Amino acid sequence: MAVINTGLLTKGLKSEFFSRLDGTTTHFQDFSTRIESTAESETYRWLGSIPRMREWGTGRVARGLHAESYSVENLKYESTLEVDRDEIADDKTGQIRIRIAELAQRVATHKDYLVAQLLDNGASAGFHSFDGVPFFSTNHVSGSSGAQDNALTSTAIAPTVPTVDEFRAALRSAIATMMTYNDDQGDPMSISATSLVCVVPTTMYVTALEALNATVISSTSNVLAGAAQVVALPWLTDSGQWYLLKTDGAVRPFIFQDREPVEFTALTEDSDEGFRREKFLFGVRARYRMTYGYWHYAIRHKFQLSS
Repeated sequence: MAVINTGLLTKGLKSEFFSRLDGTTTHFQDFSTRIESTAESETYRWLGSIPRMREWGTGRVARGLHAESYSVENLKYESTLEVDRDEIADDKTGQIRIRIAELAQRVATHKDYLVAQLLDNGASAGFHSFDGVPFFSTNHVSGSSGAQDNALTSTAIAPTVPTVDEFRAALRSAIATMMTYNDDQGDPMSISATSLVCVVPTTMYVTALEALNATVISSTSNVLAGAAQVVALPWLTDSGQWYLLKTDGAVRPFIFQDREPVEFTALTEDSDEGFRREKFLFGVRARYRMTYGYWHYAIRHKFQLSS
């Protein structure tokens, strides 16, 4: 991750922030396509399908960008830590350094948090895909695709704690559904069952792991063993639903619109705050946006109570 060094950082804290930032495990980069933004907002008109190969015949037939489009405005984010000058002078246990390390981890995982928000709200009005309906919808229609559904449901004895068998059946249905999607020309998307990730709430993590890693379940060979990875996002709020993502497409389920990289600055003894109030400020800022990419590569599955 790129970080702008303004030259104002207190010695020691600079290296702590950099090393923690780079060493924190994140997932957003696997779920999203990075687009380098050069303006206040970006308009996406290329999320329709690419025409398939055809016989040359009388010559080339060019197709323009897809008619469906939407604009995404970049957002600015910040986080600032205030430290008393005496606390730095008397810091014998490294507590300030620990707080800077925590700040770096929060910065690094912020985009994962934003992905969780997009997943949580993906079926709500206003959280739309490029085709004008909610990202998770039972009625995605684009061009000649026909109606398609990426908001699946199934029953469970206890929806918030499904059994391994219930999760495995839901995963089988989600994979099969994803592989049937058509593009806006009515042609198969040719989605293969590769680079699949099950994104689950933390309460479903162990169940998902067992469903995907056990070689035998209920005395039956588990054909789905190793079919997908499992990632738990602690910010997911609905413990009865999970998501299947495909992460090796040219356009992934999400877009990371990168406008300005993380900037870490410090105001210390030479600053007005340091002189008047003896308060040192350590802060970060950045401009970017996480938004939706291809809905075809994302399925929400919600467990409902068995009747």
